[in-house]
Amino acid sequence: MTSEDIKNLILEIIKDIDDEADFEGLDPNQPLRDQLELDSMDFLDIVMELRKRHKLQIPEEDYPHLATLNSCVNYLQPLLKDV
Repeated sequence: MTSEDIKNLILEIIKDIDDEADFEGLDPNQPLRDQLELDSMDFLDIVMELRKRHKLQIPEEDYPHLATLNSCVNYLQPLLKDV
């Protein structure tokens, strides 16, 4: 997957979780939770969707790597390189 594919994947998952999510003006370097008002359950839903869709096991200690859109790309790109 390319970095753009991963960004689109994350945004698609967020849209599935919160169909009112507004990505207009989203800063890829700022925390997604703050910008999109995601709570901890929403965040866990993102992790579960990544597991369900791509069989990724993301350890809890790695959750901070999923804080921003760009950090998601940096963390997930090696894991999804063959997808």
